[in-house]
Amino acid sequence: MGPGPVTADPRVLRAMSAHLVGQFDPWMTDTMTETMGLYRDVFRTANEQTFLVDGTSRAGIEAALVSLVEPGDRVLVPVFGRFGHLLTEIAARCGAEVHTIEVPWGEVFAPEAVEDAVRAVRPKAVAVVQGDTSTTMCQPLADLGEICRRHDALLYCDATASLGGNDFEMDAWGLDVATAGLQKCLGGPSGSAPISIGDRAVAVIDARKHVEAGIRSDDDEDLGARIASNYLDLAQVMDYWGPRRLNHHTEATTMLYGARECARLLVEEGLDAAVARHARHGRAMLEGVRGLGLGVFGDVTHKMHNVVAVEIPDGVDGDKARTALLEDFGIEIGTSFGPLHGRVWRIGTMGYNARKDAVLVTLAALEQVLRGYGVPVTAGGGVGAAREVYA
Repeated sequence: MGPGPVTADPRVLRAMSAHLVGQFDPWMTDTMTETMGLYRDVFRTANEQTFLVDGTSRAGIEAALVSLVEPGDRVLVPVFGRFGHLLTEIAARCGAEVHTIEVPWGEVFAPEAVEDAVRAVRPKAVAVVQGDTSTTMCQPLADLGEICRRHDALLYCDATASLGGNDFEMDAWGLDVATAGLQKCLGGPSGSAPISIGDRAVAVIDARKHVEAGIRSDDDEDLGARIASNYLDLAQVMDYWGPRRLNHHTEATTMLYGARECARLLVEEGLDAAVARHARHGRAMLEGVRGLGLGVFGDVTHKMHNVVAVEIPDGVDGDKARTALLEDFGIEIGTSFGPLHGRVWRIGTMGYNARKDAVLVTLAALEQVLRGYGVPVTAGGGVGAAREVYA
């Protein structure tokens, strides 16, 4: 019940137990094509270039940035938690001239602040996290695409922690590239990074296309500055997933099965219904920890549906309490990073764990751990407050 990875949906694990097939078997390529279509529904996009990057969510982030950004390009990163700092580091490793704006942890950016920075920096790309689990905040994105287009900048979004459990509109919001991971609201294990790339970004990536020796054809022409990573070269990976079926790498077959099932289950449930489910159970957890008398960190009006940051009561050793919760009740919750380490617990209600029974059992167990530390809590206060949400 932490901020991710979380318990995988048993149906996803069952799908991953299927036998392997060759990467160019017709059934395999049909499965890849089907998966692309499913993730177009998940991202809410018509982007042809919607597929999987083989690797954890960070592989998707690196693939996006290394394929978009050339040395010397200006990149703007609005930082409101740990993962904004990660985007900053990755962009810098790509040789970018990185500019940042920051707000205190627990807050998000107003669109006007982002536009002021874009106007001042004139970046090639703006790289932003939607949901940063380190702070639990969810950055509003609806206005940022138009801002970036107005100033001729690309907009990349890391939606690892938010996709599937919070509103996300790739096309309607004008995002150029978005990446995610399976281990949060999508209900799977880490190891596959869904990505969607719009036409403006595809043009930038294709303008840097270099097909490696041994698989290139006579028609392949080297263009622009070569993308620094071979494995994460989206110009080649797009051809791997496309009709050409370029033999770039061997597809991670088992992860493909899992990623397809994650998307299939979401589409079957309905994206609006999945977001509503995460909102309902997230609200129950929020009111439940408040019912235990605990404080909640950050601007709750901009909190993700799927995780809450709970202020650790005075006199409680946060790590020892987490250990007790795990050893005595078999429930794992998270700590946080940087300025919030030791100050908050992060409790997730996402993916397969966005369920009433998971919320109520976690709150009941947390009450017992707090009682062991002598924290004055109302008997049944957490479960009772959550049940009010479910009433």
